[in-house]
Amino acid sequence: MRRTFTATLAAAALVVGLAACGSDTGAASSSPDAPLKIGVSPVPHGEILKYVKDNLAAAEGLKLEITEFNDYVQPNVALQDKQLDANYFQHKPYLDEEIGSKGYKFTALKPVHIEPLGVYSKTIKNIADVPDGAVVAIPNDPSNSGRALNLLASKGLITLKDGAGVNATQRDIAQNPKNLKIKELEAAQLPRSLDDAALSVVNGNYAIQTGFTPSKDALALETGEGNPYANLVVVRTGTENDPRVVKLEKLLHSAQVKAFIDDKYKGSVLAAY
Repeated sequence: MRRTFTATLAAAALVVGLAACGSDTGAASSSPDAPLKIGVSPVPHGEILKYVKDNLAAAEGLKLEITEFNDYVQPNVALQDKQLDANYFQHKPYLDEEIGSKGYKFTALKPVHIEPLGVYSKTIKNIADVPDGAVVAIPNDPSNSGRALNLLASKGLITLKDGAGVNATQRDIAQNPKNLKIKELEAAQLPRSLDDAALSVVNGNYAIQTGFTPSKDALALETGEGNPYANLVVVRTGTENDPRVVKLEKLLHSAQVKAFIDDKYKGSVLAAY
């Protein structure tokens, strides 16, 4: 099940959902009868939405057109360009970072699920056994790199300066007793980095997509309690009350979807409601 990812798969996205083959994949429509075009990461977001589409959407009169992206950049570009009505792939700290750097006028809706960030290795069985001078790969986007550093600190591999918080950078490392060489990579490249790095801190969606079961395979895993990194649906500001968006939010926060997440992912993905 292991796959190789490219760093960026721009607009060459796979369109799935209710749109017929050959249908228009141009600008999204605000018509209440039109399919809601939503961009997702394939796992688990795409799988969760496919469950909604196949099992719940028809009863609400909701049509979905799901576009999969294998990077964290293009879903927001496509939403800004009105090629999508919404996206579902990111957490609030990452969205805030994107808004701050690119000026997007986006609004986050309610948290749906948490993908615990995990530490993985091909060669090490216990995180305490990481050798002196080992290479540790972490995500390179600011919100997830800070998240990774906090996870490493929680396991005693490094110590962060007081007050570093979720926005920690490598400059906030106060102690690095094993002289770890921390290398920042595009999140999609992290599973592949396991061929060279002693440890890789991998986002949950990429870990699952690679074939890992985070609850079993991770040497260390974030907890869900108090976790600020819940993934959620994001829309252009002003479209929050689009009837299609309201219906989707209702379904994503239903008991049926929570049961699907619990049953399918068995702790590797956690419902955030």
